[in-house]
Amino acid sequence: MKNYIVIAVFTYPHEYAVLKLLLDQNGIQYFFENETMIQVFPFYSNAIGGIHLKVHPLDKNKAIKIIEDLNFNSHLRIV
Repeated sequence: MKNYIVIAVFTYPHEYAVLKLLLDQNGIQYFFENETMIQVFPFYSNAIGGIHLKVHPLDKNKAIKIIEDLNFNSHLRIV
């Protein structure tokens, strides 16, 4: 997990619920840094820099494509 790359930052967990499902379906290696802390203390989100979506370097382009497709080619949007 040391070499994982941040490709997106979110304020609250509900913002990436659909994205998480799509990443799982596509077998992408990822994790959300600070997720648990913000679920426990939601108002700390801005103070600690939000929730970082980190992906394995080999999955970076695939994950970015999923985010772009979700934002531009769908009626769903990532907040």
